[in-house]
Amino acid sequence: MATTADAPQEAPHAASDIAFSPHLSGASILVVDDEPGMRNFLVRMLASRCRHVAEAADVAAASKLLEATPFDLIILDNIMAGRTGLEWLEELRGSGFHRDVILITAFADLETAIKALRAGAADFVLKPFRSNQILNAIARCLDRGRLMRENFVLRRELKALPGVGAMVGASNATRSVRGMIERVGPMPTTVLVTGESGTGKEVTARSLHDVSSRAGKPFVPVNCAAIAPEIIESELFGHLKGAFTGAASSREGLFFYAQGGTLFLDEVGELPPAMQSKLLRVIEDKKVRPVGAEREIPVDVRLIAATNCDLATAVAQGRFRQDLYYRLNVVNIHLAPLRARAADVEPLAHLFMAELSAQLGVPPLDLTAGVLRALTRYDWPGNVRELRNVIERSLILGEFPSDVVPDADEEPAAADVDALPQALGAVEKAHMLKVLGEAGGNRAEAARRLGVSRKTLDRKLKAWNA
Repeated sequence: MATTADAPQEAPHAASDIAFSPHLSGASILVVDDEPGMRNFLVRMLASRCRHVAEAADVAAASKLLEATPFDLIILDNIMAGRTGLEWLEELRGSGFHRDVILITAFADLETAIKALRAGAADFVLKPFRSNQILNAIARCLDRGRLMRENFVLRRELKALPGVGAMVGASNATRSVRGMIERVGPMPTTVLVTGESGTGKEVTARSLHDVSSRAGKPFVPVNCAAIAPEIIESELFGHLKGAFTGAASSREGLFFYAQGGTLFLDEVGELPPAMQSKLLRVIEDKKVRPVGAEREIPVDVRLIAATNCDLATAVAQGRFRQDLYYRLNVVNIHLAPLRARAADVEPLAHLFMAELSAQLGVPPLDLTAGVLRALTRYDWPGNVRELRNVIERSLILGEFPSDVVPDADEEPAAADVDALPQALGAVEKAHMLKVLGEAGGNRAEAARRLGVSRKTLDRKLKAWNA
């Protein structure tokens, strides 16, 4: 409990004495202290600097506030009537709460400081203190948390596959998608992006994030099909130490790293049934429960989902929850395959040629009229991703592949124009069968090399009786 001697010092100090964190204005902070004077001082000091400040006089009141609001940081007094701050901090860490806590106390010794650090306190401030001392502590915590989340997201970005191009194109379909992004992006609405593999669903999701009020916060993409079913709950929600075999330490989930921003669930149709149920609850309650934790943690995350399968059919077949489908499909943005928007091929080819030649450090190839004509007429079973792969392969080899750009600089004879679709189909078949042979008949590996989905490859092989 604070005393008169513990009262904060308001002595004048230069503005430069106070560390400034550009993220303080967007922070949500909970002040827990049983002394009204200390609470009033901290709340008054932070109210004009932070997005949201709440106060509680004891642990019980603080626990209720924490159940409803995803605070970025807690300022916690140690010596209070009833339970101490340290006791509550230990309970919070044990239940899966990972946000920073600054412990303040007037009665401190080395043993208390060691206990605070072991309990997971981010900082330890002795009363009485000046304004700049507590503001500096807050700034350090917020900046450290931001850097941790940004580093995590960047590491995931580096491991991710290359993108499939910006939302560029001259077709009516692409113009319509851009219009939907501009209209829906600023809204908090959940969006379902549909389309074949390689059509640019992640690019669309990023564009929605970039035009929203969350643009300055993390964009965290998750490929649901690439995570083993037995660990996907831990990946999304986090887990506590010892929650399962191999959990040697606690870990935050992807919802935590997307806090304040956007979580993009790609291939959401591949979620196992048990995970579908838990995701539905998160959408409804806006809380997650780490594996092994006893309490739920509030989250502030916008969800964008994507799939290349027909979720309505999956619902009818009992493979996808109907209530989750309706929760995700508030607004649907459908991406047409590249073969249905030929007008996009030329601008995308120019974009990829410029980007990839700079990345690879090689001179760009000349996109002649003949080359562009051949690229436009190609069927692109792998969509935009395949176009990007073809441009990259052409830059590496110094020439365009003949299976995609055959005799590109020769004008087709009038009598041959009608035969072009059939000829290109034969080229596509030969190319796919060649890659399948190189992959030793492994269809999954062949589909990866071709930049198409396994379903697309299976469909083509079935049509060819191959």
